[in-house]
Amino acid sequence: MRWLEWFGDDDWRRPAVPVGRQDVWLGVLLVLAEMAMLEVTRSFVDFTGHRPYWVEYLCLAALFPLLVARRRWPLGVGILAFCHFFVTLIWVGEIGNQMNYQLAIFFLLYSSVAWAADRHATAVVMGVMVLVMVVWLSWSFAIGQGLESYHRSVGKGQVGGLLPTLPAWVVFAFVINLLFIGGAITMGQSAWNQARDRARLAEQAVTIQAQAAELRDQAVVDERLRIARELHDVVAHHVSLMGIQAAGARRVLERDPAMAAAALENVEESSREAVTQMRSLLGALRASGETDPGREPQPSLTELGALLDEVRASGLTVEATTVENRPGAAAALPLPVQLSLYRTVQEALANVRRHSTARHAAVALRIETDEAGRGWAEAEIIDDGHPIGGTSGSGLGLLGMRERVTSHRGTSEIGPRITGGYRVRVRLPVGDSAASTTTTRSPR
Repeated sequence: MRWLEWFGDDDWRRPAVPVGRQDVWLGVLLVLAEMAMLEVTRSFVDFTGHRPYWVEYLCLAALFPLLVARRRWPLGVGILAFCHFFVTLIWVGEIGNQMNYQLAIFFLLYSSVAWAADRHATAVVMGVMVLVMVVWLSWSFAIGQGLESYHRSVGKGQVGGLLPTLPAWVVFAFVINLLFIGGAITMGQSAWNQARDRARLAEQAVTIQAQAAELRDQAVVDERLRIARELHDVVAHHVSLMGIQAAGARRVLERDPAMAAAALENVEESSREAVTQMRSLLGALRASGETDPGREPQPSLTELGALLDEVRASGLTVEATTVENRPGAAAALPLPVQLSLYRTVQEALANVRRHSTARHAAVALRIETDEAGRGWAEAEIIDDGHPIGGTSGSGLGLLGMRERVTSHRGTSEIGPRITGGYRVRVRLPVGDSAASTTTTRSPR
């Protein structure tokens, strides 16, 4: 129903406010103001024949607990205030017709709508109040009380105007009373809506803060994982080279000192390069977000040739092929994609040297993109060896490889070939291309 929806047909509940000092002071001030106004009115209006003074003061004093409890039990206070209003109008008219008393009732009805928690009950209660007001006014004019008030106020004669005097009086009475009740309901509902909006904004602010903190934490974790992968790849590559070249130098040291010296020179160069790259990565950990001019750029596919030369110098034969659907497609790949492909090749060849009997490896890059840069890029590394027993690694290298693939929403195939050897193949989407992340488990 639209009536229920207008009152707030949702799950939000405005919390009740305990009775506070400000509520007590407000009740005292309003009641005293009404009593003072009563005495002022008594000074120029003849109340002769009316009931004793204490009845009038008791009627006004009865508003005090309602004013105090208006926010604690709003709906009950609204019902009692409406009943108090009717009883006062009928039996203590000199009070009910005072403007300050009517303002107090208006304020109580407004508070009941503004603070009521159960909106369905509020809609029902307010609807009943409007209905009772209409019925009471109709009965008043039908039975005679309203007519008596009319005769006392304007008399029996026609005084001019658009409408006859009696119909105009009836319309005036209905409009004034309905505006009285309707105005209190409308203003109270507006206050409730504002309170709900403020509460929702506060909840959204808390949610946004929590999400922001979560995103910050996730960003830190992602950055740590990235740097961990980079450190592993750098260390694995250069340390494996140094190990192989140092072993070769040891074997030929006595019979070919020149070859041993060349191998040790390569060891020295590899160690220097490893230290340089590790410093660059550690600098990223300390960076404040601004570009560090001392940091070297991350490797890309343009450095892939130098990487393969280092591997060939260690004794592994490596064949490399690049297949592009259009010239320059590899160089035009986004730098994160180039870095992931580079690290994939680096880690795969490091595993071949450390954990395999392979003497030959083939590296293939395949790029297929359109003019807008959308498509895919693939790196495949195949060797002809068999796993060496007792050389099982930590698995962090393959884990980092899979994490790179996952970060790009790509696919990977890692494992032994049926025909012998081992295959590592990753495909990364480029641009707006989408792919689900799938991986094949590997025993290596």
